[in-house]
Amino acid sequence: MIYFILKFLHVIGAAVLLGTGAGIAFFMLLAHRTGNSVTIAAVARIVVIADFVFTASAVVAQPVTGAFLAWHAGYSLAEGWIVLSILLYLITGLFWLPVVWMQMEMRNLAMQAAATKQPPPQRYNTLFRLWFAFGFPAFAAVLAIFWLMISRPSIDWFSL
Repeated sequence: MIYFILKFLHVIGAAVLLGTGAGIAFFMLLAHRTGNSVTIAAVARIVVIADFVFTASAVVAQPVTGAFLAWHAGYSLAEGWIVLSILLYLITGLFWLPVVWMQMEMRNLAMQAAATKQPPPQRYNTLFRLWFAFGFPAFAAVLAIFWLMISRPSIDWFSL
């Protein structure tokens, strides 16, 4: 029973990471395309909250549930697919942490522009392009982790 609870929590956490990331990207992109500072500020405010409430919670839960799940199932954390999953998880984090800061900065810039009824400043546009670019490797890494969790391929690091 404990195995299925851990697995359920781990899968839910993975779904939250993937779903929140995709949702945030979609809504932020659509808001950005309007060019309207008021719309961008409103959506960015919600995006920042969603990232802190959902993504951050899942980011903490995933390694905890994953480690307990591996231990309970009898997997070593040195299994090739687990090591690769952890590496990809760290790569995702290296892209996600700056994105959180960029989102807060974009929100602040859009709020300032909205208050003065101006379009977003150039700094906002620069941050948006960087934010957008950072999403691709992070999203690809999360998809790869999903594949590894499902397929659990045999990876022998010493024979590569």
